[in-house]
Amino acid sequence: MPSNDARNLLQIAVPTAIAGAIAVAVSAAVAGGKGALGAAVGTVLAILFMGLGLYVLQWTAKTLPQLFQMMGLLLYVAQLLLLLIFVAVFKDTSLFNAKTFAVSLVVATVVWMAAQARAHMKAKIFYIDPDAEKSEKPEKTGPSS
Repeated sequence: MPSNDARNLLQIAVPTAIAGAIAVAVSAAVAGGKGALGAAVGTVLAILFMGLGLYVLQWTAKTLPQLFQMMGLLLYVAQLLLLLIFVAVFKDTSLFNAKTFAVSLVVATVVWMAAQARAHMKAKIFYIDPDAEKSEKPEKTGPSS
């Protein structure tokens, strides 16, 4: 992963992990151990799904840039559907508190998306490759004197 991508990931994952830690602490105080476990599972799942999505988007941007926008839309829809399926499967579980799981999942996802938008706005990304101008040789057009 190039340094710019790693820096963006760090700017995105750290706030999400902090929000998840706060959710775990609040859930532990409100719902006990099962609440804290539910919040931890929700946070880890959100970071895992969103991180995997970011990796896939970066790979798509580098290898198939013409499919980037379509892949982004498809990826976000797939992530939401997979999270919805995961919530539906574990809604009646006794392993952890399902409500703290769902709340922390939503909070971590929203924090991830906000941090990703902020990191993208702060990134200094060239839309013109300055090295490309130096490597190209100008073509002669017309008669030479």
